[in-house]
Amino acid sequence: MAATHAAAPVTRTRMSALRRTLWVLQILIAAFLIIASALPKFAGEANAVHTFDLIGWGQWFRYVTGAVELAGGIGLLIPRLAGAASLGLIGLMAGAALTQILVIEPAWALLPIGMAVVFALVARDRREEIRDLVRSVLR
Repeated sequence: MAATHAAAPVTRTRMSALRRTLWVLQILIAAFLIIASALPKFAGEANAVHTFDLIGWGQWFRYVTGAVELAGGIGLLIPRLAGAASLGLIGLMAGAALTQILVIEPAWALLPIGMAVVFALVARDRREEIRDLVRSVLR
């Protein structure tokens, strides 16, 4: 019986350490998505315009991508939305990785793949919040 009581604090400590680590990663990635990725797309920075010319879907897609990055970055910073934002950003990163591999430069696909792994960890950690959010939307 004593072993059961001793295991609970270790699990809570491990979970809180994981949660803290994920929060640090979420904040860093959110800052990257908002400042270094979304804002240059909205501002029409030359590299962003050139990249979307290479993709060939038109500049409207640059704005859509920037909007998804901005919304996802903000969502990562809101505890109730972090899990759902992570799920959406996994899709965005899958598209980014495929675009890098097939159209632009395959070596750069490692960045969106790495971010997708972090988003999957966040979504797994936040699965209860995702369920609660889905339930509240369906009501």
